[in-house]
Amino acid sequence: MKDVLRLELPVLPLRNTVILPHTTTGVDVGRPKSKRAVEEALNADRYLFLVTQKDPEVDDPTPEDLYPVGTLAVVKQAMRLPDGTLQVMVEARNRARLVAYVAAPYLRGVGEVLPEPPLQDPHLARVLVNEVQEAFERYLQNHKTLRLDRYQQEAVKSTLDPAILADLVTHHATWSLEEKQQILETPEVEERLKKVLALLLRDLERFELDKKIAARVKEQMDQNQREYYLREQMKAIQKELGGGEDFLSEIEELRERIEKKGMPEGVKEKALKELKRLERMQPGSPEATVSRTYLDWLLEVPWTEADPEVLDIAVTKRVLDEDHYGLKDVKERILEYLAVRQLTQGKEVRGHAPILCFVGPPGVGKTSLGKSIARSMNRKFHRISLGGVRDEAEIRGHRRTYIGALPGKIIQGMKQVGVVNPVFLLDEIDKLSSDWRGDPASALLEVLDPEQNHTFTDHYLDVPYDLSRVFFITTANTLSTIPRPLLDRMEVIEIPGYTLPEKRSIARHFRWPFQVKEAGLEGRLEITDRAIERIIQEYTREAGVRNLDRELSKVARKAAKDYLESPWEGVRVVDAQDLEAYLGVPKYRPDRAEKAPQLGAAQGLAWTPYGGALLTIEAVAVPGTGKVNLTGNLGEVMKESAHAALTYLRAHREEWGLPEGFHKDFDLHIHVPEGATPKDGPSAGITMATALASALTGRPVRMDIAMTGEITLRGKVLAIGGVKEKLLAAHQAGIFRVILPKENEPELKEVPEEILKDLEITFVEEVGEVLRLLLLPPAPPPVPPADRPQPSAGA
Repeated sequence: MKDVLRLELPVLPLRNTVILPHTTTGVDVGRPKSKRAVEEALNADRYLFLVTQKDPEVDDPTPEDLYPVGTLAVVKQAMRLPDGTLQVMVEARNRARLVAYVAAPYLRGVGEVLPEPPLQDPHLARVLVNEVQEAFERYLQNHKTLRLDRYQQEAVKSTLDPAILADLVTHHATWSLEEKQQILETPEVEERLKKVLALLLRDLERFELDKKIAARVKEQMDQNQREYYLREQMKAIQKELGGGEDFLSEIEELRERIEKKGMPEGVKEKALKELKRLERMQPGSPEATVSRTYLDWLLEVPWTEADPEVLDIAVTKRVLDEDHYGLKDVKERILEYLAVRQLTQGKEVRGHAPILCFVGPPGVGKTSLGKSIARSMNRKFHRISLGGVRDEAEIRGHRRTYIGALPGKIIQGMKQVGVVNPVFLLDEIDKLSSDWRGDPASALLEVLDPEQNHTFTDHYLDVPYDLSRVFFITTANTLSTIPRPLLDRMEVIEIPGYTLPEKRSIARHFRWPFQVKEAGLEGRLEITDRAIERIIQEYTREAGVRNLDRELSKVARKAAKDYLESPWEGVRVVDAQDLEAYLGVPKYRPDRAEKAPQLGAAQGLAWTPYGGALLTIEAVAVPGTGKVNLTGNLGEVMKESAHAALTYLRAHREEWGLPEGFHKDFDLHIHVPEGATPKDGPSAGITMATALASALTGRPVRMDIAMTGEITLRGKVLAIGGVKEKLLAAHQAGIFRVILPKENEPELKEVPEEILKDLEITFVEEVGEVLRLLLLPPAPPPVPPADRPQPSAGA
């Protein structure tokens, strides 16, 4: 190889073109620095380096913006146009590698001129020359836009020099800048020819494919023309039959919408088939109306439209804290669930994404939690109320054979939100019912099963619909009425009632500012914490805060009326003693337990949908024939607990000193006050046993201790539910000592610390422990009147 020649010359950067050696090309030069480089070359020996820019959009390129390999060229001619642009004719002679750039008002660099290396295999080079010439000839024949004059074609055909042939073909071909630059940077001639041949063969294959596609398109066009002709005939026939232009234009509009909707292939075929049926119908016929409505539903439900989802547990945590006070465990569980979704985003996790089910009393925020989740994920929210739904068709829809048929609530909801990835809240799922029209709970099995809901079939649509991207959340007040197969498909998150401090904080920081703003009294009305506490205790009785919010709204509305009648200056403060003027007489009296020992009574604790409550159970034994009366609106389970308690006492009569034969010599009456309120459950077992034992033995019961626990015939005390709510009720009623089953000890972790620190809790495993703790010695007999001291005459 000859020695490498090193030159320092002006550099002309090129946009959108690569100039190869052995070619003469015209270049328009308009940039100031580039014109200066050309002028310097013209003033010297007319030599310069031609180098292509990596990014054609850069107006003032630096050495980093240029490829390292270019060409050494000589300026043959330069002409200045009226707009100042230089039109330059350059003859490229050799490859050159730019090794350094020199400081100058224009680009100037030091380049190594690369001579053509000798052929390594002359025989291979001759073969490649023939193949390249033949391939280039076919390339020209098949190229749609490239046209060379006879001189240029002859130059390629007659060239036997492999290096010149490779550069000429690359110069004429319509390849990308990167591909031409790659050939320019290839030093070995044989390798250069191989790359040129590969690019030619690639384009020839592409040309053949284009021909096939064009032939197929032409064939399709012929088919479309035939269909068009037939449709025109159909239009003419329909005009004669009175179809009218409106019906025909509607058909075309429906066809266009079906093509653009992006339905799955099977659904699209069914829609087009239905459209063909519609074309053959009379426009005013009932069948045409049914068919048109069906097509409208297929076009209006979303098939591919989706909102961009945001999966960021930090955002979700912030939104949940903004919208809800407390509920720490519930929020933690929601964040755990969404964290898994965030980590598996974009992956196939069907069958591993459970449906969340929020269970809790009314007013604790179940529905608003669903709204907050949707807002934090940037998804549309839709609520479906299932309370009282008893018809399976309300879930799955009616078949189109019925007059007035419609899709079910699920598909109607999808149409309403318009996207395939909303958050659906199925509210009050525990209040579903069934009758002769079907079981809607069974219809929901497919909806809520991640393994099946990607092919959910509504009876009306009669095509598979993908619900797998819908985030389903259900709510319920109790789990007892939810069918087991349906419950098995959901992950239950229990939302307990709020404590008094939590309700006070929610009212103070969330609901009261909102109600004052709604009433237009911002800055004019305030309420004290004592007033809020009195509303909670005397005007509402609930586990949630819905009625509390309602009462706060009444206070704000009443104050708004008063302000309009007689405006006040400054801020009016509503205190506890002012509430009767705003809300009337209190509706409830706070639970305050009797502390004095009582005969035949025991202090129990109960769970209600509105939270915990004190449950005083009374028992009386009177001479009779062994009848047992149970009153107080008791459910079957509670009645069975009373009989179990009675049987235990009969079995342990001697141990507790009960009268012999009391089960046949006495009538026993067990009563639970507030008879208008239904009561059920097994947790009053030990309370009933204690009240009965007191009535039969004459031993008073300590009323400063409350208890809860299920009793067995052997006297075992079993675990119960609602521990947190029952302890809150005892605390609010002023009872600070509670008896709980031993098995419930782990559940104390769920009780707020500020409540737990005030309570003394005794855990028991047998009824005997309860009776020994609660039954006091018999009261002394009353003093006869004759033995009483008489008052003095002056008394």
